[in-house]
Amino acid sequence: MSLLAKVCGLVRAEDAAFAAAQGADLLGFVSHPPSPRHCTDLLVAQPYLDRAVLVQVASHAEEILLLARRHGFRRVQPYLPREVRKAGVRRLREAGLFVLLPWADEPDQNPLAADLYLWEPSASATGVVGGSGQRHAMAFPPPGDFLLAGGLDALNLRDRVSALPGALRSRLRGADAASRLESAPGRKDPGKVSAFILCVHDLESA
Repeated sequence: MSLLAKVCGLVRAEDAAFAAAQGADLLGFVSHPPSPRHCTDLLVAQPYLDRAVLVQVASHAEEILLLARRHGFRRVQPYLPREVRKAGVRRLREAGLFVLLPWADEPDQNPLAADLYLWEPSASATGVVGGSGQRHAMAFPPPGDFLLAGGLDALNLRDRVSALPGALRSRLRGADAASRLESAPGRKDPGKVSAFILCVHDLESA
C-alpha cells in the first residue's frame, strides 16, 4: 500500500493546485498569524476539501471547530494547550471531524485517541509550534498510526523511514513536509514538491 504524501504550509492558490495535480493525498493550510506559512485566505482550500487539512493553533477546540465549519474543512490538525488537549480533541471528533493529532517527539505524554497522528519535533526543542524544518530523534512514538514529519524532503525521506524500527514501520502511514519544499517562506518550489510526492508514493507501508 502506498504511503500518504501531505504537503503542508500552502498559502498560494497556484501552489495548492500544483500539489493537488501532482497527487498529494493531503494538503495542509495553516491558520496561525505568527507563522510565515499562515494562509490569510482559506478560500484557496475550497477546491480541495476532499483532502484539505486545517492546521490551527488555538486556545480551545471551539475556535478550530468554528473555522473548520465556516470553510468546510473535514480534517483538522489541532495545536491546543496541554490542559485542554484531551477534551478538545474529543470535542472535534464528536463533531465529526477527522483529527490528525500533532504528537511531539518527547517523553511523558498521556495516550490520546485520534484518527491519525503527526509525529514531529517537540516545540521545546525547536522553539516553534508546528513545522520547523528540523528533524527529531524518533524516540517517543505516538500511540497509533502516524505520518512522519520533521525536516523531510525527497533527499532524506528514504533514510529517515529506513531508520524506523520495524514495529514502528508497520504503523507508518505517510509523510508530511512544508518548509523544505519551499523556494521562500510560503512559496513552494514545484520541483521539490513533485519530488517529495513521488518519493512518498514510491515507498510502501510494511
